[in-house]
Amino acid sequence: MNFTKKAIALIALLGLSQGLLHAQTDSTQSNMLSEIDKLNDANNPKSSERVSATFKGIYIQNFQSVENIGKGVLQIMFMHRFGRINQGAYEFFGLDNATTRFGLDYGVTKDLMVSLGRSSYGKSFDLSAKYKVLAQTQDNKMPVTLSVYPGLTFSTLKQPGKDWYKDKHRFVYFAQALLARKFNENFSAQIIPTFIHYNLVATPADKNDIFAVGIGGRYKLTKRLSINAEYSYMPDKQVSSAKVYNGLSVGVDLETGGHVFQFIVSNSRSMTVPGYVAGNTDSWRDGGIFFGFNLSRVF
Repeated sequence: MNFTKKAIALIALLGLSQGLLHAQTDSTQSNMLSEIDKLNDANNPKSSERVSATFKGIYIQNFQSVENIGKGVLQIMFMHRFGRINQGAYEFFGLDNATTRFGLDYGVTKDLMVSLGRSSYGKSFDLSAKYKVLAQTQDNKMPVTLSVYPGLTFSTLKQPGKDWYKDKHRFVYFAQALLARKFNENFSAQIIPTFIHYNLVATPADKNDIFAVGIGGRYKLTKRLSINAEYSYMPDKQVSSAKVYNGLSVGVDLETGGHVFQFIVSNSRSMTVPGYVAGNTDSWRDGGIFFGFNLSRVF
């Protein structure tokens, strides 16, 4: 009898020891897995941080991109378009003529920037702002970046013989929504709904309010080189006084140290929103093609 009790007690003690051993082992394994997860999270930070470099600069080519310059940063932007290549050898295929825009961009905050420019096309000044409303995140909880881009242009062209012509007639207002997504490390795309208001139009048949939409994209070839393209579509019957063509631009971005160089081939000579969206009178088919470049420098 004593032997039986001792045997039962021994079996119970062994069972308890085995259970404690398993519990300790499970706890140790759980702690190890937890530490591994922490290390993985640290090494692979897919978080709510913003996606960077959807585009290389603040322009796709003519259209603004969703990118902003940094807070407190001043950028000088020089934009240059030569003449039409169909002008022939006498005008050196457009190289003897040029349209330029000189601009200053300033980052007020990381999400807000303001711009001021002067263009030889229409002898116009432009003032604009860009504000980032939403930013795409690495974990895709926010899948897109959204910016708004309102602004105005003011033409200083002389209007001889038009005594009725007032300063208010020189203003054109515009607003764009910039909606973009970086699909992977190499490819980004953007859509640009656009609204333009003219205080004065050429004929009663022309619309004061213009609606259009643009698309643009970037494909990165190397760390410093990418191909960019954009297209602007304006539905018919909004401008009747002139034959207006949709804008198509292709080119490359090259990053070299402190600046980005963009080489552009386009049928648009203007470098302001009203000009290249609603005032483009040249066609690729007819040789109305312009070589040009954008060059930026930050301080």
